[in-house]
Amino acid sequence: MVLVVVFGVALLIAVLLSGLAARTVLSTSLLFLVGGALVSDGFLGLIHITPDSEIVSVTADLALFAVLFTDGMHVSFPKLRANWRNPARALGLGMPLAFVGTALITHFLVGLDWTTSFLVGAVLAPTDPVFASAIVGRKEVPAKLRQLLNVESGINDGLALPVVLILIAAAGPTSGHAEADLGKIALELVLGLVFGVVLPFVVIELVRFRLLGAEPKLQPLLPLAIGVILYAVCHLTHANPYLAAFSAGAVLTARSLEAKAAFEPLGEALAELAKFAALLVFGALLTPQLFGDLSFGGYAVVVLAIVLIRPASLLLSLVGTRFTRQEKLVAAWFGPKGFASVVYGLLVLQAGIPQGEEAFTLIAVCIAFSIIAHSSTDVPIARMFHVDDLTAMDGGIPLSLNSKESGHVGA
Repeated sequence: MVLVVVFGVALLIAVLLSGLAARTVLSTSLLFLVGGALVSDGFLGLIHITPDSEIVSVTADLALFAVLFTDGMHVSFPKLRANWRNPARALGLGMPLAFVGTALITHFLVGLDWTTSFLVGAVLAPTDPVFASAIVGRKEVPAKLRQLLNVESGINDGLALPVVLILIAAAGPTSGHAEADLGKIALELVLGLVFGVVLPFVVIELVRFRLLGAEPKLQPLLPLAIGVILYAVCHLTHANPYLAAFSAGAVLTARSLEAKAAFEPLGEALAELAKFAALLVFGALLTPQLFGDLSFGGYAVVVLAIVLIRPASLLLSLVGTRFTRQEKLVAAWFGPKGFASVVYGLLVLQAGIPQGEEAFTLIAVCIAFSIIAHSSTDVPIARMFHVDDLTAMDGGIPLSLNSKESGHVGA
């Protein structure tokens, strides 16, 4: 119950300061992260949470599912077909480069074996602009840049997961059964995709029957019911819930814009609550002992992964595109590590692999540093586009026509 009180207080403070946070470097995400750390064993000792506590895996799992479900609902297939090249570059070239680059520096600077080093690279490869919402949600930022970051973050979680699971199987005590593990992983991914496509499709078709239909005040609960059923079915059948969540959100939007519009306010609020709860719990894991357990080489990896590996990888993938230099630099910087990395890091810890604890410590510190760095720089950087736009208007010649484009692309 103490944790509930702490969450309520943190939520109240976050709401009261949200207006200030929208205008400054203050971040509501950071408030929950710091709040969790302050009440943990490392400081005030009000709550006792360890990485193997069930609440850690449950909150991270629910948060990632909710965020991916709402992310999927922001996918527009017509727009994606018309502008698929830039996200494809980021996912097909930038993400593998970041994966390999992180693995190399982890092996040489921390000394983890090659399999575990590549596992760390795979866990830290996904990005999560939910921690940089001022970039993907502000109209001053060019629409093509918002779309790039949003599509990349929505899809790369699912792309990284098979690699993470395969590397866990290769590094774990049952690595001799790799073929069976690969078959199991493939089946889980296929089932997740099938459930994510079929369930919302069937439900939307049912709604269109003449004798059926939802009252206006109950319409927002239709997608919520789909999400709840999907989450439960995936866990009962061991289907991949994250791929199911993202695909279900996308199919729901493609089949019924009315359902999306009705659910969007409720869905965004629920996703925010799940995100804040997961951040509070994750923050409780960030004890002084955790930071003390990371070597100097580990801190070097954390800094290089954030300020060098991700930026260089995405800049290389965007060579030859029509992005301006400023847009490329912003896209390269905003590669925050988020809930996918938290969940995958917990999978590493719970798998019982030989160097799992060292890998988790590195992953957790990197996520913490990333949240601090990215969630505190999104608003100032988003304002740069607005300033450029005003400067251009004063001179009579618009420097960036793209910054005039409207339309919200959610995190």
